[in-house]
Amino acid sequence: MKPLTVIGFLGSTLDAAKFGPSRWMKWRPSVALTMHEDLRVDRLVMIHGSAHRRLAEYVTADIADVSPETTVERHVIDFADAWDFEEVYGKLLDFTRTLPLDPDAEDVLVHITTGTHVAQICLFLLTEAHYLPGRLLQTQPSRRTDGTAPGTWSIIDLDLSRYDSIATRFAEDRATGTSFLKSGIETRNGAFNAMIDEIEQVASRTRAPILLMGPTGAGKSQLARRIHDLKKVKRQVAGPFVEVNCATLRGDSAMSALFGHRKGAFTGAASDRAGLLRSADKGILFLDEIGELGLDEQAMILRAIEDKRFLPVGADSEVASDFQLIAGTNRDLARSVAEGTFREDLFARLNLWTFALPGLAQRREDIEPNLDYELDRHAEREGERVSFNKEARARFLAFAVSPAAPWNGNFRDLAASVTRMATFAPKGRIDVATVDGEVARLARLWSGGPDGDDGLAAVLDPSQLAAIDPFDRVQLAYVVAVCRESSSLSGAGRRLFAASRERRASTNDADRLRKYLARFDLDFTGLR
Repeated sequence: MKPLTVIGFLGSTLDAAKFGPSRWMKWRPSVALTMHEDLRVDRLVMIHGSAHRRLAEYVTADIADVSPETTVERHVIDFADAWDFEEVYGKLLDFTRTLPLDPDAEDVLVHITTGTHVAQICLFLLTEAHYLPGRLLQTQPSRRTDGTAPGTWSIIDLDLSRYDSIATRFAEDRATGTSFLKSGIETRNGAFNAMIDEIEQVASRTRAPILLMGPTGAGKSQLARRIHDLKKVKRQVAGPFVEVNCATLRGDSAMSALFGHRKGAFTGAASDRAGLLRSADKGILFLDEIGELGLDEQAMILRAIEDKRFLPVGADSEVASDFQLIAGTNRDLARSVAEGTFREDLFARLNLWTFALPGLAQRREDIEPNLDYELDRHAEREGERVSFNKEARARFLAFAVSPAAPWNGNFRDLAASVTRMATFAPKGRIDVATVDGEVARLARLWSGGPDGDDGLAAVLDPSQLAAIDPFDRVQLAYVVAVCRESSSLSGAGRRLFAASRERRASTNDADRLRKYLARFDLDFTGLR
C-alpha cells in the first residue's frame, strides 16, 4: 500500500477552535482528517499565510497528539488579495511546480474543505489539469457537536466520463454554445468549426480581451455580438454590447467618444458625456478596426483594460467601468507595431486570445448553408419568403464555389447578392435568368469584365472609361481597390498617401482622396 499525502489549506477559522473540557469544542478539519481509522495520512502538506504561523504550529502540535505517524509540512504562501482569482491561481500553480510529488510512489489527495472559495476552486482546477496528480478529498463534521468525532470523508471522482448523464449534458451545452456563436448555421469547414469551439470555451471561461482578426466582411462584428449574447445567457455579463468603428474616431472627438468629457472641457461641450467605455460597464466593448486608433487613444485604452479606470476629457477625477474588450482588425497588428503605428504593450495585452477569421473564399463549403441563412434573414426583414428553383440554386452554387468567385467582400458580398436576387425574383422564386444576371453582375464588380480594368466598369460608364488614358486607369483602379478594402475615407487616404505624408508639413489625406475621386465623378460611399 502506497503512503498517502494530503495537500490542503489551513482553515484560519475552522481550525482555530478553542480547547475545552473535551480537548476541543468544535470540529477542526485539518486535525480531524488525520483521525480517521480508514484514512491513514502519512504526510500532510499544509498551506497557510504568514499571519497564521502560530495557528499552524498549534494545529501541527494537535495533529502530532492524535496521529503521531503523520508528518506535517508547513508551506507559507501570502496573497495580497485572497479573493483575486488570477493571483491565487498563479501562486498555487508556481507552488505545485516545486512541490515534490511522486504519483508512482505515493497516493495524493487534495483537501478542498478549507481555504477561501477562490482557493478551493483553484485547487480543483489544478487537480483537474493534473498539476496536482491526485484526487479531491472532501471532509465534513458529524452530527456530534462537541467536535471530538472526526466526521466523515469522501473522494470526488473527476473522471466525468463515468457519469454518462453529466458528460452528455456538458456535450450538449457546448454544442449549443458553438451553434449559438455560428447563428445556428451548420457550417462545414473543419478549421472554422474548430476555431468556434475554442472561442466558445474562451468566452465561457475568461473575461480577458479577445482579438478577432480577418478581412473586411468576414463576420467579426457579428461574432463579437454573438459572444456577448452567449455570455449574457450564461449570466457572465449583465451590461450592454457597445460597438464602435475606430476608423471613424480622430483627435479630440475620439477621446470624447471613447472616454467621455465634462461640460466645458472644450468648445461645444455643452453637457457631460459618459463615453463609450462607461456605457459598456458590466458588458462588452467591441472596438472594431482598433488598428485605426491613434497612439494616445491606444495608451488610454490599455490603462482602462488593466485598471478598469480612466480619466474623461476635462475631468479632475477618474471614473470606473468594468467591461470586457473584444477588438477587431483587418490589419496585421504585428506589422503595425514594427512600423510604430500600434503600441507594443497594447498588442501584447490583446494577443492573449487571438482568432483569425477566414474569408468566404477560404470557406467555400460553407457558402451553401450561409446562402440559406441569408434567405432566412431576407424573409425576416421583408416579411416574404423567397426560394430558388432547383436548377437556379445549382447554377448559383456552382459559380459561388468555383475559383471564378473571389468573394472580395466576403459575407457582405454574399448577403448583397442574395438580397439582389430575392428582390428581382419573379413571384418569390429565384430562377436561372435571375441567377445568370447576378453572376454577370458579380463578375463585373470583381473583375471589371473583359476589358480587364480591375473593377472600373462597375463604377464608370463606357463613355467615362473611354475618356481616361490607360496610364490614369491603372492608378484609378488601384485607388478604387483600396477604397473598397478600407472602412473609411481617412483610412484609405492614409494608405494611399503614406509616403508623401512624411514630406509634407501638414496634410489632409481624406480631403486629397475626396478631390481625386471627384475628378472622375466618384465618391467614397459609392464605392463601398
